[in-house]
Amino acid sequence: MATKKGGLGKGLEAIFADNATMEGDSASVLRTTELEPNRNQPRRQFEQESLVELAESISAVGIIQPLIVRPIASGGYQIVAGERRWRAAHIAGLQEIPVIIRDLTDRDVAEFALVENLQREDLNPVEEAEGYRNLMREYGLTQEQVSQRVGKSRPVIANAVRLLDLPESVVAMLEKGDLSPGHARPLLGVSDAEEILRLAEMVVRRKMTAREVEKAVKNVKKSSEKNEKKPVQRSGLLDEIELALGQELARKIKVTGTEQRGILEIPYFSIEELADMANRLARDN
Repeated sequence: MATKKGGLGKGLEAIFADNATMEGDSASVLRTTELEPNRNQPRRQFEQESLVELAESISAVGIIQPLIVRPIASGGYQIVAGERRWRAAHIAGLQEIPVIIRDLTDRDVAEFALVENLQREDLNPVEEAEGYRNLMREYGLTQEQVSQRVGKSRPVIANAVRLLDLPESVVAMLEKGDLSPGHARPLLGVSDAEEILRLAEMVVRRKMTAREVEKAVKNVKKSSEKNEKKPVQRSGLLDEIELALGQELARKIKVTGTEQRGILEIPYFSIEELADMANRLARDN
């Protein structure tokens, strides 16, 4: 079955072949020990059970699709596409492996690895988001440029990367699959990290739907706004002090704050009035 490549940039289209050969390509054979993985590739998790199944298939029929690799300055070759097959080949005990060698830049490799995994749906939401962010941070691409290269809309890229703004513990829940992007995205509307974590744990515990999460977030925001607007209850003692001082000094006195801390405002209308009040207060002390 042909692999869909819709939306790939022209340069990336040329190097992305899902391991199909390009004109002039010829497969070589390298020892498995000559290859090393791309440590910057977005995919970090490889299910052991799936690798064992692939190793059994490789033992039976061999590796049908060559890996794509590139030479590296330190010697040997870096895997551009096919790390899963390389890992399975190790499990199967293969000493040699078919490859196609291409000269690619670091950015080519980063784009290629991300697109390959996206089209195979091999990435969890966090790996996907970090892949997009890496292209923007390391290679200066805009969201629009990343969108063109991976064949996804710009809002999809933006929404994915925003998930990385969640607290680390919530991002970890997303990476493990305890939380889906649809459940996690509404949590971005909450500003308090502890409240976000509390909501995330509640979502997982209660197996809430995305709509229920949105409703819960709205309730939290309403409660927060209500608490912010709720006036602090004023002490009656402050009112009495305002009245007594006002009568004593024959002017409007204002006391703000609490019984423990606040501000006393005494207006004056001339330097003589200020001096008179200062002297009266000094005599009282």
